[in-house]
Amino acid sequence: MRPGGTDHRKVGTGIEPAPSPDAGEPGLERAPKYKNRRAAVLGLGTSGEAAAKLLCQEGAEVVIFDNACPEVLGEKIAAMTKLGIRVVAGKPAENINVDFDTVVLSPGIDPSVRLVQNFSRRGARFTGELELAYELCRKPVIAITGTNGKTTTTQLIEIMLNRAGIRTIACGNIGMPFCDAVRKQGELDAFTVEVSSFQLETISSFRPRVAVWLNLTPDHLDRYASVEEYRTAKLRIFDNQRAEDFAVVNLRDELPDIPARRLTFSAYSLEGDLWREKEIIYFRGTPVLNMEETQLAGVHNAENLMAALGVAFALKIPWQPAGAGLKEYRLLPHRCENVGDIGGVRFINDSKATNLDALYKALESQQSPVVLIAGGKDKGFEFDSVTGLVSSKVKHAVLIGEMAERINNTWRDSIPCSLAVSLEEAVTVARSKAASGDVVLFSPGTSSFDMFRNYADRGNQFRQIVQGLTR
Repeated sequence: MRPGGTDHRKVGTGIEPAPSPDAGEPGLERAPKYKNRRAAVLGLGTSGEAAAKLLCQEGAEVVIFDNACPEVLGEKIAAMTKLGIRVVAGKPAENINVDFDTVVLSPGIDPSVRLVQNFSRRGARFTGELELAYELCRKPVIAITGTNGKTTTTQLIEIMLNRAGIRTIACGNIGMPFCDAVRKQGELDAFTVEVSSFQLETISSFRPRVAVWLNLTPDHLDRYASVEEYRTAKLRIFDNQRAEDFAVVNLRDELPDIPARRLTFSAYSLEGDLWREKEIIYFRGTPVLNMEETQLAGVHNAENLMAALGVAFALKIPWQPAGAGLKEYRLLPHRCENVGDIGGVRFINDSKATNLDALYKALESQQSPVVLIAGGKDKGFEFDSVTGLVSSKVKHAVLIGEMAERINNTWRDSIPCSLAVSLEEAVTVARSKAASGDVVLFSPGTSSFDMFRNYADRGNQFRQIVQGLTR
């Protein structure tokens, strides 16, 4: 039955328990798979720690390997030791000469590093934290991937499902690892999982009931040899889906045949299942959501909302409760966040823009003249693809980080550019170039790790600098 029609069932019963490969039939006890097995976890980051805890809970004998110095990992080692989990750190982790039944590779670790290669030479078959969690998961999964918009869409789906009576939690690449969420599955009806290309590299049985494909643009070319290799990793989200599953996909992207039932969306075309005219989102000709009643604006957020509504249709959630949840959502920091108005100049923090498509969409949504602050870590791609939009929207660019010189060489014939050695200097220069009515947009277009801990640290520093200008 289509959402919006008469349905006397309790909202949220459109999603039924789906057994994962080792879960057995719903309602039956699952045989312990990892009890007394020897498990190695490579990496003591957030996902590695979560995988180790889940394996320990399942009765495995767990050892974590991390090539960081023991002194750096001191607190984490102590916490793991209390749980009965051994940690091997530093150089000894790279030279271990022991075989394990299960080897879990954390997604943030490059497979080419010595720690991983040592296990590869010993014939280890790697699984990932995502796959491990799925093996032990007994509830349906909604999985979201794409270059941009994953976190916003994941949170939109989370609030929409909970508002409709389907108990879920946002997890995966968004913050809480999937393994941690699985340990709470008795309190949930479904999992809403943000998945990255790194996580998808090591799946074998991972099967989302609903898979969401938001978009794909060049990214992570410091990890992948080509955009096609990056795309291939992303496409694995559909590998194990079946005819009864759903794939909610962006109409603009040409995707291969998908076994699941396909629902399409687009903010640029009227040919999909979901489309937009002005601020109204339609599903197959029926208006289902007015964006002006939400806290979101812009083309990119229209597509994020459409993707969430596609999930609502797949799960038989009527449009009214779906829309009620979406209207409650508030944007996270660092995503086109207004952090101050000084002398008629609006300062916008879009530090989450870690690739060119995110920069493009942030610029596309601006109606005022822009002074742009961009640049950061060299991720292996060029900034020439956005030059046309930059020349039409930006009056001056202030460039920072590893890529500053290269971006300057690309843009200097189209717009005036300045180079800054620090973010504080960049904000000072940008303010001097902006007039009343302009926007200073901090949308780097690449990662932060050359100068900052992460995009949040970068965005927080930008906010603090801007707020300091008013003192």
